[in-house]
Amino acid sequence: MQKNDIKQKLKAKNIATLMEKIYKFPTPNNVSIKIEDIINIDSLYITKDFKNELNTLLLLLKPWRKGPFSFFGSFIESEWDSSIKYNIIKNHLDIKNKIVADIGCNNGYYMFRMLSLSPKKIVGFDPSAFCKMQFDFINHFIKSNIEFELLGLEDLILYDSKFDFIICLGVLYHRTNPIDSLKILKKALNKNGKILIDCLIIESNEEIALSPLRYAKMKNVYFIPSIKTLKNWLTRAGFKNITIITTKKTDFNEQRKTPWINGESLEHFLDKNNPNKTIEGYPSPIRIYIKGEI
Repeated sequence: MQKNDIKQKLKAKNIATLMEKIYKFPTPNNVSIKIEDIINIDSLYITKDFKNELNTLLLLLKPWRKGPFSFFGSFIESEWDSSIKYNIIKNHLDIKNKIVADIGCNNGYYMFRMLSLSPKKIVGFDPSAFCKMQFDFINHFIKSNIEFELLGLEDLILYDSKFDFIICLGVLYHRTNPIDSLKILKKALNKNGKILIDCLIIESNEEIALSPLRYAKMKNVYFIPSIKTLKNWLTRAGFKNITIITTKKTDFNEQRKTPWINGESLEHFLDKNNPNKTIEGYPSPIRIYIKGEI
């Protein structure tokens, strides 16, 4: 993506107006930050006017896909309870003093969680200007050194630095060429670098992949591999020491409709009479968490 394209995204009328509100938003005295399963930002020194202005801005920043967050007593019940995914991967994030990238970082929930692991640097990549706005709002109070790039996975080819550890969660099945995407991720790693991904899978002992026109109402899911196929993709891309962390079926504790999103969620994507099937008749979502290194 060209710099001019990024600037145009940020100049879009709906984005520019919200960005200005975020940058001008007041910061109360003695803000306390507690980054746990719920990222909690609070202060004893808030006024009624501040709270009203806050709640107005939080609604303007919908939809909140990743979280949860609590801003000065206002709880954001995000569509995804991202703490579930983070708690699966956290013991596999050997990132102390490492340069880390989060590809498809959304609003930065996982990056904020990783701060406690003392990485040298964290850079998030997401082409969504709306995600960047949410990140900027959160970081307005946390004031971390995390960097957010309005770039996608394909832009790593031209990015001017490499990483020791890359996480790429919920991205690979949205790519039209998953092996090439994995090769891009590999090239973005330093020597002895590591990758951790999660990906939708189909349960099969065969080396196959599902290629639906639509899956769980998503038209941008191109390939859902079996575990053997995903391992083959990683191997073809040049990764070794491939290790499965776990697999997990997506349930309503992890993804559901809340007041903080617009539209539908998991309960609308599954067969009402058989929740083990998507509305299209495919197996319901199961994810694998898997690591590799170069």
